[in-house]
Amino acid sequence: MLFKTLFKSAPSGDTSTPTKKKSIRLTHNVYVVELSSRVWSDSKKFREANRHYTGTMGCLYVGMTAHSPNERFKKHLTGHRNKKGYKVSSKFVEKYGIYLRPTLYNKFNPLTREDAAVLERQLAESLKKRGYAVWWN
Repeated sequence: MLFKTLFKSAPSGDTSTPTKKKSIRLTHNVYVVELSSRVWSDSKKFREANRHYTGTMGCLYVGMTAHSPNERFKKHLTGHRNKKGYKVSSKFVEKYGIYLRPTLYNKFNPLTREDAAVLERQLAESLKKRGYAVWWN
């Protein structure tokens, strides 16, 4: 049921004339970062986004990237800025990030950019339903 939109098959009986196929580029990844439980007590914004949270599961951040999850995690932790000087790291991961949770995302990667954007939201909502406190963009 979950993530069905990512794995739809083409309708059978399609009789349209063949067109030039675009090559599908699997360039993006989703990733999940374990956050320190301090984020819950320190951030009103995080608590308001996770009113359902009971404290039994952990606090997580879900994101997507064109880099490897490890490389992106390092950029979060260092407060990385792009060439134009804009900060590209999440303040929650920079301050409270502990480690990556590959068991929660490895089976989905790599993805197209569009699929990664859809999956980022679906994965975050799924983890919330399982009892985690989740932040995602």
